[in-house]
Amino acid sequence: MMMTFRLNTLDDGLQQIDDGLQQAQDYQELKFQLHQHLIGEIERDHLGLPDLARAEIAAYVREKVIAYVADRHLPISGYDLENLVEEVVDELAGYGPLESLIKDDRINDILVNGPKRVFIERDGRLEMTTLRFIDDEHVLRVIRRILAHLGRRIDEASPMVDARLPDGSRVNAIIPPLALDGPCLSIRKFRKQPLLSGDLLQYGTLDNEMLQFLTAAVERRCNLIVSGGTGAGKTTLLNVLSRFIPHGERIVTIEDAAELQLEHDHVVRLETRPSNIDGSGEITARELVKNSLRMRPDRIVLGEVRGEEVMDVLQAMNTGHDGCMSTVHANSPEDAMLRFEMLAGLARFQGTESTLRKMIAAAIELVVQIARMPNGQRKVVSITEVAGVRDGQFVLNELYAYDAAGGHFSHSGVRPCNKKLQDLLFRRL
Repeated sequence: MMMTFRLNTLDDGLQQIDDGLQQAQDYQELKFQLHQHLIGEIERDHLGLPDLARAEIAAYVREKVIAYVADRHLPISGYDLENLVEEVVDELAGYGPLESLIKDDRINDILVNGPKRVFIERDGRLEMTTLRFIDDEHVLRVIRRILAHLGRRIDEASPMVDARLPDGSRVNAIIPPLALDGPCLSIRKFRKQPLLSGDLLQYGTLDNEMLQFLTAAVERRCNLIVSGGTGAGKTTLLNVLSRFIPHGERIVTIEDAAELQLEHDHVVRLETRPSNIDGSGEITARELVKNSLRMRPDRIVLGEVRGEEVMDVLQAMNTGHDGCMSTVHANSPEDAMLRFEMLAGLARFQGTESTLRKMIAAAIELVVQIARMPNGQRKVVSITEVAGVRDGQFVLNELYAYDAAGGHFSHSGVRPCNKKLQDLLFRRL
């Protein structure tokens, strides 16, 4: 009897899921039909949508939707009717199903894997939403609407694109034939209110002693690299650390997509430029780093080291431009050093491996490793000194670490070799 009851309960649950999916599909189909109907109405009425405010478009859409529902005797409640109006307005004047996600400040990432699978990241965790597109063409239409205001295009000749929205959010889109399951869209949203050092303490990203150490390291002009995986919080931490640069210094920032928000008196912001439709006009990070050296910078803050610009950054750090900062994709301080070696090789470095390692060790003084924990929290898991090269290998001294098992931060007790760092830690040693 108990087994039968459980099977019946399971069947009922599955039936409810099927019914819910069918209702969602019917709702999307109705919205699509309304959208097509309104396009015809707009053309007939010679309505210029770009010249109208959203409230005017909403009033027009509401009138047409009410008439459409009444003519066809559709059983829709007043609540559903208002939602339908809002979503159709989003289709006409916004970003369709994504509009509500873009407006939600709690969401960090929006990931569209074809028309039926829309994910978001919130509080460090990925979750699937109930939002759906009608079909591949619907996704493609929204992607093109996003890109239209940015002067970019996407089609079979150019099936992938990187861009930045006016609010600073990063956009990547890739479509068939490269994307096998339909058009894919990734949006890394831009925080309107940047996180501050107090926020990192509150979230437990690091403790107060580590924060004081990093603050002093930045003030003392240590060359510093923030290392971590994708989505670990590298740019957020770099932004916080950049705010510790003393006022009165001239800062040049270089990014692929401008995200850093420095509350500083003297900041010059540079951004790379992709090639245009004809394949020309690209401005790379390497060119901007070279140009920045002619701009009399006190500090150079590079959003990420990812290509040939690595050699120019290392040379800048080794030729009097102390206090440079950047990020790098790596899973540990050791991997960060190997990443710099690999990038230097791709930049056609002509010297020996030993010379390159000495150059890297002389340039970089601190590696701050940040990681995203399984529960979604971000933690500074290591602050490591690059102490030099011995027997052809990098000498790395871990000064602070995060014990994941114990859930606490600790100082290693290792005495730094760098005199700047010795001075910062003298109270502890």
